[in-house]
Amino acid sequence: MRPCLNNCSSNPSIWLQVENVNFTWSAGSKRYYYTFDRLYSQDEVVLEVPVLSLPTHGRVPKKPKVFSVKIHCTGNASGIATFGIGLLIQTRLGRPLPGTPLRLKLRKECTQIGPDPECDQKCENGGVCDEGQRCLCPEGYMGQYCNTALCYPQCMNGGTCTTPGRCSCPPGFQGRHCEGGICQDKCQNGGKCVQKDTCDCRRGYYGNRCEFSKCVIPCINGGRCRDVNKCRCPRGFAGDHCEVVLGQNVEASATTRCTRRCRHGTCKKTTCYCHEGYTGRWCRRRGGNMSGKIRKKVWV
Repeated sequence: MRPCLNNCSSNPSIWLQVENVNFTWSAGSKRYYYTFDRLYSQDEVVLEVPVLSLPTHGRVPKKPKVFSVKIHCTGNASGIATFGIGLLIQTRLGRPLPGTPLRLKLRKECTQIGPDPECDQKCENGGVCDEGQRCLCPEGYMGQYCNTALCYPQCMNGGTCTTPGRCSCPPGFQGRHCEGGICQDKCQNGGKCVQKDTCDCRRGYYGNRCEFSKCVIPCINGGRCRDVNKCRCPRGFAGDHCEVVLGQNVEASATTRCTRRCRHGTCKKTTCYCHEGYTGRWCRRRGGNMSGKIRKKVWV
């Protein structure tokens, strides 16, 4: 196992600009478990307590992997502060690995960050200057002076990110990311506006505003066009154009029709007139020695 490849010399001094110390380790085919039992700064006025980029307890990875220790100066005082890292590595049976626990002691150079009103005035949207005279931007902003807002997902349809997560949309578009359209003329016949002046039409309609029907002969009795010359009829009506009225009984309307097909006969209003040799309500049964046509009333 290689628990450390970088920055493991005794008590080195880390430069002011360095804020992370990287370590590389791997367990290979073995199974090892680790515990960081010490993380400290001997002078917390100058240097903050180190912070790991991984949990303090866990399993050592099989393949080489890098983890880091963040070491941030407080900015309240100048000097060289000492900090330490303690690492215990054990086998699956709980026995310490030979050579552990490791006790690393390192030093970090820090300097006091004084106020710089001139630099701070250049930083926008709450940004502040660091010791290198660069703007440190708050979350949601980027750029040299923190004057560029960030939007994710990005603004669509030519929109501009004006504040974090919100876009300013050009005419004809709307939504948090300008993903929706605005139709100056309202979509007709149940159509939905999906892009600038663009409607998504319901089945049976077309046109920029869904104003045209695919039914050359208009649907009647409250029907709606669903396909080329085919209507979707409300309850009580039938036919390609909803021209057939289905009544509940004979007296309901003089135009009511048979609710079931006369198999061997002809429907006239509410009655099946059976062909010779057939009988029954729907003219489906063969009769005896019969002549002429038999009339049966149908109650629908």
